[in-house]
Amino acid sequence: MKVGFASLGCSKNLVDSENIMGMLKAAGHILVADPRHADAIIINTCGFINPAKEESINTIFEMTRYADKIIVVGCLAQRYEKELRQEIPEITAVVPIRDYDKLPAILKDILEQEEEVPYLKQYRTVSGNPWSAYIKISDGCTNHCTFCAIPLIRGEQNSKLITEVREEAEYLASNGVREITLIAQDTTKYGLDNYGQLKLAELIRELDQVDDVHWIRILYMYPDEIEPELLEAMQSSKKVVPYFDIPMQHASNRLLKLMNRRGTKEDVLELTRKIRTMFPEAVLRTTVIVGFPSETEEEFEELLDFIKEVRWDRLGAFTYSKEEGTAASRLPMEIDEAVAQDRLNRLMAVQKEISHESNLKKIGKVIEVLVEEQEALTGRYHGRSIGDAPDDVDGQVIFTSSLPLELGTFVPVRVTDATQYDLIGIYEG
Repeated sequence: MKVGFASLGCSKNLVDSENIMGMLKAAGHILVADPRHADAIIINTCGFINPAKEESINTIFEMTRYADKIIVVGCLAQRYEKELRQEIPEITAVVPIRDYDKLPAILKDILEQEEEVPYLKQYRTVSGNPWSAYIKISDGCTNHCTFCAIPLIRGEQNSKLITEVREEAEYLASNGVREITLIAQDTTKYGLDNYGQLKLAELIRELDQVDDVHWIRILYMYPDEIEPELLEAMQSSKKVVPYFDIPMQHASNRLLKLMNRRGTKEDVLELTRKIRTMFPEAVLRTTVIVGFPSETEEEFEELLDFIKEVRWDRLGAFTYSKEEGTAASRLPMEIDEAVAQDRLNRLMAVQKEISHESNLKKIGKVIEVLVEEQEALTGRYHGRSIGDAPDDVDGQVIFTSSLPLELGTFVPVRVTDATQYDLIGIYEG
């Protein structure tokens, strides 16, 4: 059967999608990119914040125009299973995350397979560039930040075993993956639920032994769990890049407490100084929320000062989204949407200057770049440095070469110019 697939939301959702797509191919189905050619369509939905919910609903309605068999999975299915079944009768099946163990039987029935195919990572189909893949080292979260619905959707943290993660890395490497990005809702808490202690440092040492993997990147590192052993493991690793994604959310200690975030602004200032001392080429990335209930103008200014002091290389910012069922949704003193948007604009203006100044300092340096694309008209190449994650929120390196370069390879590039987010260069070969 010809099956279309729409994967929405975060990279953690993408890993689930790739596992399901692998199941489909193992069962003999043909994956089609054009929904008009599909006999059935699977939609892996996101239900994290309101815009993501709207995108998921709109996608479901759009896909009902093309196929009779519509299967909805993922976070929206987990959070609103009953509502989806009742309000969109065109849906053939709704499979929440908690029922993924039943997915093989459900797909066998709906897609008219002869046999069930298990939901295994060994079947996984990498849907993006074949040289780069995510590994989800744990699912769910036990942090219970007051603004976040993830524990309501995905449940408490559930870490994989170190042996399981290594097996997945070896499988991906054997299929041509050269860059692995470790993801979880909180990567630094990896192992605490099943080993009884933090195990990310040990996992790094284990993955360092996987042949053919060139870069290992770690996302979503909570500041209070970045311990000396973890920093030492990253420093001694041959493959882990010095990329520190540390979601802060705010700099006001009062608001951090309201958000149920552990640690203080002062703790993070000390941590970032330590990281930059240990890792001269460190890239620091963070995420912040503006317009959280009761945020004052003075606290917003404190956040701006904090950003200027740390000088984050990468920063993502969002206005607060009120999510039903979360503790923050019951907080008084909501911030006017126009005020929150104004603060977001002011914050990003500051960050653009910091990012541009940081990029300008790289002019003249030779950096390692993963080649990912070539422009058809100009012949210019596009790639990523250690400072650019594969989730389209960082910049890229745009460069020329007098020699043909193979996509998926790592090459030296001399930086000749810089924009606010991108680097311009020439192949130094």
